[in-house]
Amino acid sequence: MKSMERELHCPVCKEIVKQPVVLPCQHSVCLMCASEVLVQNGYPPPELPPEPNSPASTPNTRSPHQARRPMPSKADHRPIDRVLRSGFGTYLSPGRRRKEPPHAMLFPCPPCGREVELGEKGLTDCLRNLTLERIVERYRHTVSLGSVAVMCQFCKPPQSLEATKGCADCRASFCNECFKLYHPWGTPRAQHEHVQPTLNFRPKVLSCPEHDQERLHFYCRTCQRLLCPLCKLRRVHAGHKVAPVAQAYQTLKDKITKEMNYVLANQETVLGQITQLESAITQTEANSVAAREQLSQSVRDLTALLAERHASLTEALERARQKRGEALAGQVAERRSLLEHAGLMAFSQELLKETDPPCFVQAARQTHSRLSTSIEGLQCFSLAADPSFRHFQLDVSKELKLLTDLQFIQAPLAPVIDTQKTLAYDQLFLCWRLPQESAPAWHFSVEFRRRGVVPGGGARGGIQGRLAAARWGWQRLEEVGGTSAVIDRLEMDSVYVLRVRGCNKAGFGEYSEEVYLHTPPAPVLNFYLDSRWGLHADRLVVSKEQRCARSVPGLSLLQAADLALTSCHLTSDLLVGDVAITQGRHYWACSVEPGSYLVKVGVGLEAKLQEWFHLPQDMASPRYDPDSGHDSGAEDSLDSPPPFSFLTMGMGKIFLPHGPNHHNNHGCPANGTSPRRSPTISNGNIPASSPTGLTYPLPPRLGVCLDFEKGRVTFYDAHSLRPLWEGPVDCSGPVCPAFCFIGGGALQLQELVANRMADQTPVRRVTIQSRVTNLNN
Repeated sequence: MKSMERELHCPVCKEIVKQPVVLPCQHSVCLMCASEVLVQNGYPPPELPPEPNSPASTPNTRSPHQARRPMPSKADHRPIDRVLRSGFGTYLSPGRRRKEPPHAMLFPCPPCGREVELGEKGLTDCLRNLTLERIVERYRHTVSLGSVAVMCQFCKPPQSLEATKGCADCRASFCNECFKLYHPWGTPRAQHEHVQPTLNFRPKVLSCPEHDQERLHFYCRTCQRLLCPLCKLRRVHAGHKVAPVAQAYQTLKDKITKEMNYVLANQETVLGQITQLESAITQTEANSVAAREQLSQSVRDLTALLAERHASLTEALERARQKRGEALAGQVAERRSLLEHAGLMAFSQELLKETDPPCFVQAARQTHSRLSTSIEGLQCFSLAADPSFRHFQLDVSKELKLLTDLQFIQAPLAPVIDTQKTLAYDQLFLCWRLPQESAPAWHFSVEFRRRGVVPGGGARGGIQGRLAAARWGWQRLEEVGGTSAVIDRLEMDSVYVLRVRGCNKAGFGEYSEEVYLHTPPAPVLNFYLDSRWGLHADRLVVSKEQRCARSVPGLSLLQAADLALTSCHLTSDLLVGDVAITQGRHYWACSVEPGSYLVKVGVGLEAKLQEWFHLPQDMASPRYDPDSGHDSGAEDSLDSPPPFSFLTMGMGKIFLPHGPNHHNNHGCPANGTSPRRSPTISNGNIPASSPTGLTYPLPPRLGVCLDFEKGRVTFYDAHSLRPLWEGPVDCSGPVCPAFCFIGGGALQLQELVANRMADQTPVRRVTIQSRVTNLNN
């Protein structure tokens, strides 16, 4: 009992609670402390009952007859008055305005660290914590047993005896004689409940603070509040989960019992953690001393470096002063020699006294040179050295800013993942950057894990989600030098969660926001565009890497437009991949330029594609539609799968025809076949419907998955891996990726992540001639 005193302290006054009330955040504070805090925050002082710290605070101290409660008036028995008083309805006389509802009081709860809304009535709506009061009473009785006695409130002084019993109904403490006197046998008082003697009597049961003498029989799980029968009928609790208080009592008691048993069964773990925490405290003290010493050493190093630099700069300044002083002193001596009767002038006067011409000429040449130099100096006078020391001033603004901003090293901030460059293809490519205000990072740690999926395809939740997270734990790439990383050996058709954090001398920083990437549903097929099928150089151009193609409307399209008034003629160019698929499941992706006129992406039988290629390029029959995969002769066999399967894109849109397995916006295909998912609707754009299909915004990348054994092809939004359209295709022979251009447009194959990260991309050319020969054979 003595060891739990900390649990009985009020978070405001830090002493044992007195008359505790329960805040909406479930914390308990003293009623008097709560009222003082509200007054300090500008609220009016609430009406509080007298503090039960003396017999005068208890109204039943003189006679037990005063314990009788006043009889309720007849109006209190009328349910309608009780309903009106509780706020279910109000009556306004004509011309009387409705009052504005009062503002809710806000109480700053110290344990929560935030403001808690008390409601319109403030502390009146807060229930007393009678359980905590009983625990405090038992604690006081145990700790102060034999030291502080509660005296009988009915004995006449000075012969007052020590109280031995307390009456919860009379709310007074009695000695044995007084208790028998005021509770005689055979009277209703003999049935009163006696308790330990105390000066702080509590009500026997909790009653509703809004409805007098209404007991709290219900508990609202949504609001987490006790309710009386009248409160339960309020509209505010309509639709809430309301249970009987006995059920909530048993449920909460069972939970606390289980939690206590768990904690008691793991006492070794608790002791181990206490040891670890005490060791951490010791390490904190030792490391703080080491850090303080390191800080002092760093400041001493800076001071020593400043002193050394100060000495060197002072020496340079002294050398400059001495050199300039010598130059100016020499110039002064030279000018003084030009004065009359001094120096050079005196010597020249004596030289002019010489009468021997040869001797004069021999001695006067040097003097003449000196006088000429002196005259030039007089005419163009300038100081031999600059007396100012302006260029010896130090600019320490940057250094002062650095010293002002001198702080302890900070760990890097949470990196920001670039979702535009991050993708999952043959490998997973993750790209990120640090915020501008972040400290630099020495290296990064990339963590990833596979997200758990239930057999039905949905994400796990609750206990299953925790088990899946435990099974698919985080894997880590340590000491990643740059701002990108490649993760390989991942499972297909799976969702991976990724996050990044930086590290420097201060340790690891915060994690970035987690991103989810969906790996392709099948192995990625790497191929190039085949440029050997007689492309029209004036209309279709394939890049040198054979991964990009651009169609430019040429003269042939202009000539075909001349027949537009008489028949339907379209000039189209077919382009295929340099591989043919004969088995398995394969996936690839490409992107179509939004400004393209018409581009078709799909697959087709190699033999039919060659047959189509060798046909004239001007198709005069609109029945020959690659979307349907049927030519004019194929209409006779409706049960056979089509040899082609294409999706048409153009002008920033993609057209999804109503096929047998079209994923429409209702989640159901046109023929009733169960779809895998609904199509993607980007940016909230609503698709445009037509009798033959739907038009959606063009996705940034289009994915194609071919299942050769099943004869099915599925088109995906490659950014989110959501299926757009699925249909059959004839797989009786080799199937090739195919692309068709009508008008201007451009197409780019998705580059492999492995090739992007490699220094040089190996050139691979796969011809289709050998397969054609084998097919003919």
